Amino acid sequence: MARRPLPRILSNGSASIARSREMARTAADGATDVLHPLITITRGLRRLAAAGRRKWSATPKDRRGPLLFLVAAVVLLVVFIPYGPLLALITLMAAAAWKGRDPKVPAPTGPDESQVQRLSSLYEALVPYFSVPEDPSPLYAHGGDWEKVFETYDFDGDGRFDRLSIRYPAYFTDGEPESRARIEQLLHAKLGRGREYHFLWDEEGNHLTVTVLAPLPTDIAAQRFVTAPGETVLGFTDETGVQRTLPVMEGDEQRDAPPVVWRTGVRSTEPHLLIVGQPGSGTTSLMRSIALQALQHGDVLVIEGSGTGDYACLAGRDGVLAVECGLAGALASLEWAAHETERRLIAANRARQAGHPVPDDVKRPLWILLDRPTALGHLAAADGRTDPQTLLQVPLRHGRAAGVTVVVADQFDSLDALIEPVRQHTRARVTLGPATLQELHDVLGTLPQTTPTADVPAGRGYARLGAGPVHRLQVPATPDPYDDATSETHRQAVLALLPQRVSPADDSNGVEAVPDEAEALADR
Repeated sequence: MARRPLPRILSNGSASIARSREMARTAADGATDVLHPLITITRGLRRLAAAGRRKWSATPKDRRGPLLFLVAAVVLLVVFIPYGPLLALITLMAAAAWKGRDPKVPAPTGPDESQVQRLSSLYEALVPYFSVPEDPSPLYAHGGDWEKVFETYDFDGDGRFDRLSIRYPAYFTDGEPESRARIEQLLHAKLGRGREYHFLWDEEGNHLTVTVLAPLPTDIAAQRFVTAPGETVLGFTDETGVQRTLPVMEGDEQRDAPPVVWRTGVRSTEPHLLIVGQPGSGTTSLMRSIALQALQHGDVLVIEGSGTGDYACLAGRDGVLAVECGLAGALASLEWAAHETERRLIAANRARQAGHPVPDDVKRPLWILLDRPTALGHLAAADGRTDPQTLLQVPLRHGRAAGVTVVVADQFDSLDALIEPVRQHTRARVTLGPATLQELHDVLGTLPQTTPTADVPAGRGYARLGAGPVHRLQVPATPDPYDDATSETHRQAVLALLPQRVSPADDSNGVEAVPDEAEALADR
C-alpha cells in the first residue's frame, strides 16, 4: 500500500514554529531596549511607593496628623509656585529613575575562605625559617598576621597558587645557597608538587617572588633553525629567560620559540661543551642535533664510546670525517685531530705574518663529538693504552683559535672519571634528566632558580653558558632514524637534515654498513 505524503502544514510546521519563536524573541529584545527607560521609571515609582508605605507604617499614630498636614502644605505650595507642578514631576521622575536602576554587584575582593586557609598555613610553615628568638618585633610569629608578609598573591582556577610575593626579614641569610634551598624546598612542597616554580630573590629589597612556570614544549622536532654561522641551538627555554625567538615548526603549525643559542668560533668565550645526563635522558639526541647543525658549515668527527651504533646514520655523509666506535679508531682519530689543530694554528700564524688571508681549510670549523669517553678510558686502562681523553688537551686548549670545537657527553656516575682539562675547558654545560641538587651544582657551578619537575621527559634539563644564568632546556627531538622505536614523523625530519652520502659506510669507519634511507625505509 502506497504511503501518502504528510500534509504540508505538518511537514513544515516545526520550521515555521522555530522561525516564529526567533522572531518573537527578537521583537521582545527590541521592545525591551526601547522601553528600558519606562521600565526603569516604573520600577523606581514602585520602590518609592513601597518606601512611602514603610515610612507611613513606621510613623506613630499620634504623629500621622501633623505629617499629613505637612504633606498637604507642601503640595499646596508646589501648586501655587510658577512651574511648580512641572518641576515636581521632573524631580519625581528623576528620583524614580535613580531608584529604579539595577545596581552592579561589586566583584568580591580579597581571598575566599579556602585561600585564606592556604595563606595562613603557608605563613605558619615559614615561621621557623624566617624568625629568631632575639627579634624584638618579629615579622614572622606563630599566630601572626600573614597579610604583612604576602604582598601579592594570585590563584588559578583550581585554587592553587599561581604567583606569590613574600617579604622576609633582613637578617635572613639569603646570600647562602643552603638557606635559599631550604626555603625553595619548603615552598615547592606547600604550594603543590608536580609543577615547576621560578624563584626570584631580591636581596636588596628582601623580597622573594615565586611564579609557576608553564611546561616546555616537547613536540619540537629536528629542523633547520634560522641561525648564523657559529650559532648552535641547544634547545628551547622560557620566554623570560632569553631575548630572542626563532620560528619553529610544531607539526604543521609555525610559531616563535625562545632558544638557548650556543656561540662558537674565534670570538666565543665558551668554545667547548660538556653534556651530562642519566641513561635515556637525551644526551645522544642532543649530540645528534649538534652534529646535524654543525654539518651545515663544517666537518664533524664522531667518536662513540658506548659502541651502540647510535650515530650510524652519519657514517659516510658529506662533511663527516669518521664515525669511530672502537678504541683503536678513536685513538687514531683523536691523534689526527690534535695534529690538525696544531697545523691550523701554524697555517693561520704564517698567513697573518705574511699579510695573507687565513686559508679556507683553516677557517672551516672542525667539530669533535665524543660520546662516553670514560667507557673508552676503561678499555684503554685494561689494555694498557693511552686514555683517549688525554689526546683532547690540544684541541681543548687551542681549539678556539684554530676553529676546533669539542663536545663531550657522559653520565653523572662517570663524572669523576673525566680528566681535569676536559672539566676545565668545557665551560658551556648542559644537564639532562633527573638529578640531585648536588649533581646540578657540580656540573653547572650553581643551582637553578627553578624546581625540577617530578616527571622529567627525554631531552629535559638545564643549560648554562659560562658564567651566565641557568636556563631550563628542552632539546629538540632528534632520534636515531634507523631505530625501530622512532616515529615516522621524527624519522623523516632527521633524514631530511642528513647530508648526501659520499662514501659507503663500511667497517673502516668503525660502524657496520648501513643501507640508504630508501632501502632502510623499504625494509621497514
